[in-house]
Amino acid sequence: MNDPSAFVRAETVIAAPPLVPEIRLHLASEVVPLWQATEETLTRHGLPPPYWAFAWPGGQAIARYVLDHPESLRGARVLDFAAGSGLAAIAAAKAGAASIAAAEIDEFALAAIALNAGLNNVSVETIGEDVMGRPSAWDIVLAGDVCYERPMAEQVARWFAALAAAGTGVLMADPGRAYLPRQGLVELARYDVPTSLDLEDRKQRETVVWRWQKDAAQS
Repeated sequence: MNDPSAFVRAETVIAAPPLVPEIRLHLASEVVPLWQATEETLTRHGLPPPYWAFAWPGGQAIARYVLDHPESLRGARVLDFAAGSGLAAIAAAKAGAASIAAAEIDEFALAAIALNAGLNNVSVETIGEDVMGRPSAWDIVLAGDVCYERPMAEQVARWFAALAAAGTGVLMADPGRAYLPRQGLVELARYDVPTSLDLEDRKQRETVVWRWQKDAAQS
């Protein structure tokens, strides 16, 4: 597939995530056909599966929190880390953030983010490289559902703790993944997020929005 934007348009439908009806996204209507459509391209280019085509519980929860608490982002420089569809970035833009960037290493996700931002009439900068470990250029970092694999969860925990210690606000939503850190987090909100049995093992997942403490230490 030479044109990721064309692929996103062809393989998705425009729909609103259940917990965030204010935002429309290019989403997969069915899981298996999209995975099959991308399999050859993924294998050829070594790209990750099409996580960008689904509104995961963590992304929905962080977006809901941002829209419900716009005062926490208004006028801020915001990063949506491992942004997927860009749902959290779009919510930040609607909440009045001064600037919004969405970081993703998947070119299809970057295309989806750009298309989704356009659908919602907001401006989102895309960053097509791994920003983990960088010193913060943002006031607030948002992340949804990034603790599903141990290596990434451990790296994220160290980086988020360092960002928080340096004064960056770090908000992370997690639906109870196995590798969620057990220290350094303060609960801000809790949501029951409708999910698909094609993606999860239940029809809804309780998802918590956490804030990283400034003095959180990670080894």
